[in-house]
Amino acid sequence: MDTNLLKVFITVAKSKSISAAAKELEFTQSNVTLRIKQLEKNLDYFLFHRTNRGVVLSSEGEKLYPYAIDIIKKVEEATLQLRNINYQEVLKIGSTQTFTTSNLIPFIEQLSEDFKEMKLEFNVDSSLNLIDKLLDYKIDIAFINGNPHNKYLEILNIFDEKMVLVEPKKKQIGNSVFVFKKTCANAIFLEKYIKENREESYKTVALENYELILGCVKAGYGVTLLSPKVIEKFGYSDSVEITSIENYLDTHLVCRKDYLPKIHEYLRNITL
Repeated sequence: MDTNLLKVFITVAKSKSISAAAKELEFTQSNVTLRIKQLEKNLDYFLFHRTNRGVVLSSEGEKLYPYAIDIIKKVEEATLQLRNINYQEVLKIGSTQTFTTSNLIPFIEQLSEDFKEMKLEFNVDSSLNLIDKLLDYKIDIAFINGNPHNKYLEILNIFDEKMVLVEPKKKQIGNSVFVFKKTCANAIFLEKYIKENREESYKTVALENYELILGCVKAGYGVTLLSPKVIEKFGYSDSVEITSIENYLDTHLVCRKDYLPKIHEYLRNITL
């Protein structure tokens, strides 16, 4: 059923006059009359009785009227949800543990300030797992390490992520490489870096707690790769040796190309 015809029907029913409805809709009277006749033809019922004072609803018109109101309301609500690019009801965010610890709080504080009605859902995982969840439509956006080079994904934004090699001070270094998860991009990068720059062999140890990782490094058991913000957050900046790492993977904010968030333009321009 054509909602435009229903809007004309509702306006005529409210004003009880073809001429008054035409004035309100900014149509000609003949245009309004034609649309009412078209609706009546579609339904195979007369919707109005014509009188000397205007028009009144027929019994069939009275039955149609509440349904017409409801249909128009639902169509308008659906249109608002689908077309208003400034409104995102729920945003499902994926993030690596490193980005969550170092930068996610400032990000969500900005979202909370600019989109007060938007609800947020979070998923913290490795970059590889987050990419899989994006591809399965389980999350809307993800902060991952490096460019995913995936034809189905679009990069919305890139954030510089300075990472440093963390070693114990004035102690013999143990032969462990401490990572959050063995499958995370940090672990893969650090293992490659150690292999290329150290003669000793190292074993990779996963400890899903940054404070524990830093404590183990401080005690001399091995090395790790972390953001300076994480080191500072746990109070280890003066307790460990820090060396800058070149050519590290920046954090990329990505989404599916066929499922752009409604606030995608906002996300492209956000800074942290």
